[in-house]
Amino acid sequence: MRKFALLFVLPVLVAGCANVGLRDLQSTSKGPDEFGIQPVGELQRPDSYRDLPTPTPGGSNRVDRSALAEGAQAFGGQLGDPNAPVPATDGALVRHTSRLGVSPDIRENLAQTDAKFRKRKARFTQFRIVPVDRYNQAYRREALNAQAEQNRWRNAGARTPSAPPAP
Repeated sequence: MRKFALLFVLPVLVAGCANVGLRDLQSTSKGPDEFGIQPVGELQRPDSYRDLPTPTPGGSNRVDRSALAEGAQAFGGQLGDPNAPVPATDGALVRHTSRLGVSPDIRENLAQTDAKFRKRKARFTQFRIVPVDRYNQAYRREALNAQAEQNRWRNAGARTPSAPPAP
């Protein structure tokens, strides 16, 4: 009986030692990947077939959609060069957001701080018998509880017109 229990428990323990990182986003489904399907615009007939551009392998199609461009347009903006100067229409917004100072190496600082945080949090979460979402475990205390925050603002007397009614 002990040998049978050992044969059952040992593979389970060994399988729990796999370190797949914080976020394991692999699909376990055998069906199609719904996020791999990209909708396209309607086909268009050109005015003249002679004036069509030369095809470029790996290039974009005239009816291909861009999620980034559509998202920027939905928020009233447009995609452009990320290294271009700030448009004059956004000057007031940039001045307001940088009124307390700007750290030029903020991305590097945040990456280093986050790497240290994840390393510290991962010390005792590496060995699991069943797969778990380590991202939510590591950042549990960093997450915002939307309902508690909404109640805090309502109790302070602030109007929350876009929030759902209080239960």
